[in-house]
Amino acid sequence: MSDLFVQWIAPARRRRVADTLALALPPLLAATAIGWRFFGPIAATAAALLGIGIALLIARQRAALHDLPWLVRSLDAARPDLEDSSALLFGGDAPLSRLQSLQRRRIAARLDQGGPQDLVPPWSTRTLLILGLTAAALIAAALLWPRAGEGPPALAPSSEGLPARPGIPRLVAQNLRILPTAYTGLPVRDSATLDARVPQGSRLEWTLRFDPQATAPRLLMLGGQPLALRRDGANWIASRTADAAFLYRVDPAAGRGPTPPLHRIDAVADAPPQVKALTDSLTLVRPGQHGWSPAFAATDDYGVATTARLRVTLAIGEGENVSFSEREIPVGGTGPARDRRFAPRLDFASFGFAAGGDMVVQLIIRDNRSPSPQEARGPSLILRWPSPKQPESSGLTGMVNTTLPAYFRSQRQIIIDIEKLLKQRRALAPDRYLARSAAIGGDQQILRGRYSQFLGGESEGQPELPTSDAEAHSDNDGHDHGPPPSSPNVFGEKEDVLAEFGHPHDESPASSLDPETRAILKQAVDEMWQSERELKTGHPDAALPFAYRALRFIKEVQQATRIFLSRVGPELPPIDAGRRMTGKREGLASRQLELTPVERQDGPAAAAWRALGAGPDAIWGPINLGPLDAWVRANTARLPDALALSGVIDAVRRDPACASCRAKLRAQLWTAMERPLGQPARRRPADGPGTRYLRAIGGGGS
Repeated sequence: MSDLFVQWIAPARRRRVADTLALALPPLLAATAIGWRFFGPIAATAAALLGIGIALLIARQRAALHDLPWLVRSLDAARPDLEDSSALLFGGDAPLSRLQSLQRRRIAARLDQGGPQDLVPPWSTRTLLILGLTAAALIAAALLWPRAGEGPPALAPSSEGLPARPGIPRLVAQNLRILPTAYTGLPVRDSATLDARVPQGSRLEWTLRFDPQATAPRLLMLGGQPLALRRDGANWIASRTADAAFLYRVDPAAGRGPTPPLHRIDAVADAPPQVKALTDSLTLVRPGQHGWSPAFAATDDYGVATTARLRVTLAIGEGENVSFSEREIPVGGTGPARDRRFAPRLDFASFGFAAGGDMVVQLIIRDNRSPSPQEARGPSLILRWPSPKQPESSGLTGMVNTTLPAYFRSQRQIIIDIEKLLKQRRALAPDRYLARSAAIGGDQQILRGRYSQFLGGESEGQPELPTSDAEAHSDNDGHDHGPPPSSPNVFGEKEDVLAEFGHPHDESPASSLDPETRAILKQAVDEMWQSERELKTGHPDAALPFAYRALRFIKEVQQATRIFLSRVGPELPPIDAGRRMTGKREGLASRQLELTPVERQDGPAAAAWRALGAGPDAIWGPINLGPLDAWVRANTARLPDALALSGVIDAVRRDPACASCRAKLRAQLWTAMERPLGQPARRRPADGPGTRYLRAIGGGGS
């Protein structure tokens, strides 16, 4: 009987599900259209999925109403020949009396005279028609209803403040529509004023109305080509892209009326993304650790890309016998687009990372700018796996103090650092680039001072470890090296440093090198000095050849077969005792340095500043401001506010007699000009005893 029940109930249930989905379709389409129109495709998709889910749930509940009681009631009402006994047909295997069995056989033969389709409920035609018409009206209203930034804008009253003159058109209503580029994710907005601050690359649309009606209005760009307006009914429309900041004014009457005020558009450039490390810069591997998850935070004003690149550098080995390998892997971020988190999991086995090595990671991200996304590189994080042969450091400070000097202060490592800095030049800011170069120059200075000790010079730095430029020396080379030292080497002692590249044969601190080795070492020190000078002045590319030559001379000293030391001290030039305390100045050159004028580029600004003042160079009439305009355009990058300065220049040009305009321009020029350098102080005049002394040594007597 269960099969018979399913056979009679299935058509009704299918009709109820189809009817429910048909009734849900019009509201679902209306909700999707409204969501897409006013909230975007994401909202439309969410509304569609939610509507489908609700419709399926309701259809299932309505289909479940067609159960056994419903079937019995429907058959008894539709089939009088069943004599209200249809329940006997679907009673299952329950035992029946003799009379019930007889009645069941009688109506079973009559059941085949009809079919399950007789019990299918009708379609909800009227309800479906009402819902369809309502949904069509809602969809049409949603499509025709203007969104923010679409359709004709509502004009605001003009704020030009110009007096009305008969027959002269003037601006009476205005609107500025700002359409940011798609990658910013910012909505379209309307501004009631003609001054705005917009993202760079946004499209600007002006809608203006004049009274009386203008004939050929224009937008006059200060320092650029005018922009013509096109008529659209009673309004005038113009558009352009804000690639850079500019000043403009609305000219409705082709210069026949009063001069309209200037308006300003500031184009805000897309800032590059920023990366910040959330993990310590130096981390030691813990016992039992098999992986590492360095964490970074990436932020951007308009959003960071969902994927980034992680540069992984492995350094395996000790001293200068270090092998490097580098690879980049893609990583994914989590969180909102403007503040993403990157925490990739790095497995030691997959990278071949083992004890005695360093793993350096650097995150490279991009923003969502289109086209040409901007790229930024985060700080480098170091994971150090101490070698089992070396004692472990108790903390970060001790590790840095004992390891980094030996790593960074060899001539070969200085060359490596210079080449690395040159590769990163385009990605670094000028001040950061100069600071990195100066830091390498400081390392070069310490190394130069170390080698200068053997040439009679003083040590200029206080490094803690010797360099690794020198090669080890064997015990079977035929020379007596004396007993092993009882205490560790102390940096700064000439004998200890010299032992790295030669054989000390004397313990005297006044010992010197043989002339040939001394000459080679002096050439190395001279090249180091040249390299240091270029590095500290921010020219690592010029310092690289000097650094290479210094390394070559150091290697020549290392390859010397023997270095002899003598017990004599430095030979100083003899002192002429007959000339001492005599006051004779023959043969002495003048030490006075000639002062040369400093070349400055603020000539037009300084001339205009003097002309606007009250001094002897003041000009009370019209001033030639053409050179000043050219100076502003040439120095836009370094001026604090070039647009404001251009606006004041335009005001003075149009009204030379405006005292407030002249004063404002003079104040702007004072802040824009380069600050003057400090003048050399004059020497104080000699007093009485000093005058007599100078006269005596000059041969003038007392």
